[in-house]
Amino acid sequence: MTTRMKQLTWSGLDEAARLDVLARPAVTRNPEMDNQVAEIIRQVRENGDVALRELTLRFDRLELDGLRVATEEVKLAEQQVDTAARAAMATAIRNIKSFHSAQLTDPVRVETAPGVICERINRPIGAVGLYVPAGSAPLPSTAIMLAVPAQLAQCPIRILCTPPRPDGRADPAVVVAARMCGITEIFKVGGAQAIAAMAYGTRSITKVDKVFGPGNAWVTAAKTAVAADAAGAALDMPAGPSEVMVLADGSTEPRFVALDLLSQAEHGADSQAILVCTDTDFADAVATAIEAALPALPRREIIEQSLNHSVCLLVDSIADGIGIANDYAAEHLIIQINNPRQYIDLINNAGSIFLGPWTPESVGDYCSGTNHVLPTYGFARNYSGLSVRDFQKQLTLQELSRSGLAGLAPTVLTLAGLEGLQAHAQAVAVRLDDSDDL
Repeated sequence: MTTRMKQLTWSGLDEAARLDVLARPAVTRNPEMDNQVAEIIRQVRENGDVALRELTLRFDRLELDGLRVATEEVKLAEQQVDTAARAAMATAIRNIKSFHSAQLTDPVRVETAPGVICERINRPIGAVGLYVPAGSAPLPSTAIMLAVPAQLAQCPIRILCTPPRPDGRADPAVVVAARMCGITEIFKVGGAQAIAAMAYGTRSITKVDKVFGPGNAWVTAAKTAVAADAAGAALDMPAGPSEVMVLADGSTEPRFVALDLLSQAEHGADSQAILVCTDTDFADAVATAIEAALPALPRREIIEQSLNHSVCLLVDSIADGIGIANDYAAEHLIIQINNPRQYIDLINNAGSIFLGPWTPESVGDYCSGTNHVLPTYGFARNYSGLSVRDFQKQLTLQELSRSGLAGLAPTVLTLAGLEGLQAHAQAVAVRLDDSDDL
């Protein structure tokens, strides 16, 4: 298996080859998996907590006494997470709160015409479910990224599900991170069954209105299924394998770029890392730095699989690189070029952007303040990263005086007549009929 990213010259590729090289690792739609997810959802809807215990025994090989993380388990988790880890979490929470607090918006009130008041007001989503996967590593950072905006939005009901460890407990770091963000309802349930439990509710787990958080193909399929059901729950955004694109001109240290690419590749075998570069010698230096760093990384096998569908694209100009970046719409876009801010107005499609040599993707993943729950698989063309607004609804209202209604009456009557909706017209006319005591 090669550990070297293949290099291709962009100008030498035809349109079909360009589309092929920017294609994400295939996410195969598996009808059998869809059927199995549907069956899991059915079992949870019909049998609630009993089904959750049976499915946990089946998939996690654990027989749980209780689904909820009880007070004693919380205390034990707090004892096992050391002071340094708690301080790091506190720093991350503080920065994320600082940035996300700025996203809170005041109500909008506009007098669109004399006597016509229109408003837009914010309301929290009543109940939200936060899913924190486990996989090959615990993700307390994801608990923070989900829980902080939910807390700021003041969602009344906030519950969190995370898979149990082999010892039957939730990961202590995830528990502590969630508690530090005000989450008190934590459940040891993972996979599609966790999504079903939050979407439809069980005796232990409250039904929610919207489900948030990343996960594997089973979790993604379950989120898609429950979002398509009016009785289920909405989802935050479409999801696919994680990805990064680095745009470089050779002006920075090759090891910086190499480690940015490797840090993305270590997420999973289906992660994608792409280097877009104007300097061939620099691209070679990055490849050498990757080979030098790889042997010491514990997730080397995963990284090597990821590098098999990663690539370095050599371009003639920064403008060409920006065009590729907009076409690809990366989850993470790292701009390692001279004076990178001058190009920001040209970037239209990216989940999160990282500028300059001192801004590794790692800070966005953990503690700079931005959210790391981002659109993947090209969905950055039409979705944004997670924000406080995702945990809110915006309601509009209007209030008219009699004179305000009189001023708009001709417009309503004309448009209602064009559409043949006479009750609409009469609802206005009856209010302005001088023969009525209105």
